[in-house]
Amino acid sequence: MHQYLNDPTLAVPVFPGSHIVIDGDYIFLSGLTVTDIQGGESVVGDIAEETRWVMRRLARMLEFAGASLVDTVRVDVHLTNLDTIHTMDAAYAEFFDDHRYPARTCTESPRLSGSSNVEITLVARRPAAANANAGTEA
Repeated sequence: MHQYLNDPTLAVPVFPGSHIVIDGDYIFLSGLTVTDIQGGESVVGDIAEETRWVMRRLARMLEFAGASLVDTVRVDVHLTNLDTIHTMDAAYAEFFDDHRYPARTCTESPRLSGSSNVEITLVARRPAAANANAGTEA
């Protein structure tokens, strides 16, 4: 059975969706921009800092769902300017072990919510312990 969760540290989504959906072995996180995070507007325009803010929050969302970034299997990145990909890549790589990166797509999307320059969404596989406990939840 699907679980639909919202991160209690983020505003309730203004769109018809959830921050987190857990479906059996997988955790799906909705796309996140720095302007979705309180105070994040202060770093809009610095692609490296926007990326770090979003990745830190995605990591916390995974922890809330019982996983971590190491469990990530797929990431989608949207940039308003694909010319910034190398700067974004450098910040993004800080969050994963070298040569253990999830599958990824990166596209240029000229308009992102709140004037952000990067939006990231991800899918993670639930750790075995989380799956074993799933059947015991009431």
